[in-house]
Amino acid sequence: MIQQFATAFRGLAPFLRLNLAGGDLRPIAQALLAQANDEQDNAPLWMNLATVFFAIGQRETGLAIQAQALLMRQTYLLPAVRQPARLRLLLLMVAGDIAANTPLDCLLEDCDIDLICHYATLEQPLPAELPAHDAVLVAIGEGAENLAVLKLLAARLRNWFRPVINAPEHIPNTERRAASDLLQGVPGLLMPPTREVSRDFLLAMLAGEANLDEVFAACRLPIILRPVGSHAGRDLVRIDDLAGVARYLEAVPDVGFYLSRFIDYSDANGVFRKFRIALIDGQPFACHMGISTNWMIHYLNAGMYADAAKRAEEEVFMVAFAAFAERHGEALEAIWQRSQLDYLCIDCAETADGALLVFEIGHAMVVHAMDPVDLFPYKQEHMGKVKRAFENYLYGLYRARPAHVA
Repeated sequence: MIQQFATAFRGLAPFLRLNLAGGDLRPIAQALLAQANDEQDNAPLWMNLATVFFAIGQRETGLAIQAQALLMRQTYLLPAVRQPARLRLLLLMVAGDIAANTPLDCLLEDCDIDLICHYATLEQPLPAELPAHDAVLVAIGEGAENLAVLKLLAARLRNWFRPVINAPEHIPNTERRAASDLLQGVPGLLMPPTREVSRDFLLAMLAGEANLDEVFAACRLPIILRPVGSHAGRDLVRIDDLAGVARYLEAVPDVGFYLSRFIDYSDANGVFRKFRIALIDGQPFACHMGISTNWMIHYLNAGMYADAAKRAEEEVFMVAFAAFAERHGEALEAIWQRSQLDYLCIDCAETADGALLVFEIGHAMVVHAMDPVDLFPYKQEHMGKVKRAFENYLYGLYRARPAHVA
């Protein structure tokens, strides 16, 4: 039984919703910090405070606060909004910022599913006192720092007495290099090879002592560089010449980088479109489309909130998504089959010749229906499809359980 605290654990969803609505989270952080000073043994309060700090971009402070909370307890309950709960889902997570785990509470707002969040460690990969649950979802991201925990969980969860979603042994398939290797040779799918290179290699290249074609065959400028372990576009750049490599190394102190070729996916007018697709038990669903004249698209910086024409085009994409899914059916099926994950997301685009250009696959991307309804009225219907599909997937697992494990 999970102990209840006067301050409930809130997860990410309410803070992200407020942030997307233009609310200022700093006063909330200040109020929670003042309360935490008076309630230093209130672990859910400290976890909420950590999430707020992550949301306002204070990552290191958030990690320090989260660490204090996890010293007190590792398991937290997000009760279903609609009670009594129809299903109890145990989420296995790790300490980290917003990008570290599947933010499932953002998708499952206003549902009848209890989420039991356990932060796994090498010392305690599963809760010491196992909460009653109907299924397990491994929410842990693929980072190198998580591989040892995932390996432990793979051994513990094999032949588990409840359904396991996103089995831990398959999560490393979403690592950038692994994914790029995994998805080669699929008709209609393009994902340029991604390789990890050292700072020393890039410096040797600048000195004329190494060449791009040593990274992978046909590797040439322009290239994409990003630090290993980075998320949300941190220090992600397109580089067109060696002088750009030199400038990048002067500005970014990291010692390891992911390198891949840049593929121009703009249309005839120089406009880029990036899609986020969710695969739920192999079935594809549209989550959003960002439109920009900048190749590096993040939905929040693509001008979608300010441009009604862009929103109208996104609506058309979501309404007509069945045609997109059929057009890229073989590629989407291959991603699901090869990743072996039950729930994952794809950030992708279409090239001029009609290929599905995949940037990234993973299960820790944010999927939500929190955008303001007055600006995005169409999203409620289409994101509702994603939510219902995931709920129905869980309910199907629950109904299919053998009677002896009820």
